[in-house]
Amino acid sequence: NRPVTSTEERQLESTRIAVWLRDAILDGVRAPGSRLIERDLATEFGVSRVPVRDALKVLVAEGLVELRPHTWAVVREFTDADLADLDEVRAVLEPLAFRLAAERYRRDGLARLQQSIETEQSGARVGDGIGSRRAAADFHEIVTDLAENQLLSDMMKGIRSRLRWALSQHDDLQHFSEEHGELFEAIKARDGERAAALAAAHVESSRRARIAHVEARRARA
Repeated sequence: NRPVTSTEERQLESTRIAVWLRDAILDGVRAPGSRLIERDLATEFGVSRVPVRDALKVLVAEGLVELRPHTWAVVREFTDADLADLDEVRAVLEPLAFRLAAERYRRDGLARLQQSIETEQSGARVGDGIGSRRAAADFHEIVTDLAENQLLSDMMKGIRSRLRWALSQHDDLQHFSEEHGELFEAIKARDGERAAALAAAHVESSRRARIAHVEARRARA
């Protein structure tokens, strides 16, 4: 085996840091508006500033982080307009994804989808918010895989992190796990029209829940 080059090592480090920071942001550990300072992150991870800078660039491209002058960045604060834009895109792409998934899924893909549902519902039952929300986001990504449309997949990848963030902005874990259960049953039955209709309703339900969550948080501030 050839030795790992310094460039490859830096890429591995930046990927590791990007994964950790992405999870911290999406799980609510790093709150919107909080600073991400290169020097401090480099010390925290035991690396130079270069892989930290590369990781931040990845998260900027995903729409989770905004760069500021003088070697620091902030976790993005999504505006109401940002989220309205996302809702409009979801309302078009997700019913298509769910319909195609119902029509095209393979048995192994359906098994993956069922596993994500079971993990989400298990987390909801025991109050594991992070675990349940992560599984809920996985559910949406697996549906896109089942749709077997490369262009759709590329488009969904472009909003993946924003979608994961939006899906985490609610308080009723049980309700959303139940909605996902209904979507799963429609896909399993290969009922594309029902899956699309339920997906459209799910986008609207998610929108209302997110607004309620944000308003409750603002009221507590």
